Amino acid sequence: LIAPPQVIVSGQLQRCLSTQTDGEVRIAKILKEKFPSASSLKVVDISGGCGAMYEIHIESSEFKGKRTVQQHQLVNQALKEEIQGMHGLRIFTEVPKQ
Repeated sequence: LIAPPQVIVSGQLQRCLSTQTDGEVRIAKILKEKFPSASSLKVVDISGGCGAMYEIHIESSEFKGKRTVQQHQLVNQALKEEIQGMHGLRIFTEVPKQ
């Protein structure tokens, strides 16, 4: 198992942006389809590239008027199939500031 290339950015260890995992690409594609008005979307495999755990940051006007738990339920619902093969998922949702 070869770890993806990493760089230090502001004291944090991060993978190079050009090396998205297949899982990151697949999850981002599903979320872009489910939340077409998303103004920001970031999917990061935080399990070292094995696909066991992801962190998702998504900003969408579709979350407006919904409580955080409801926003997270929408994301979980969109990823229902993918979640079955994961150990964990961190979700951060926001409504765009106007």
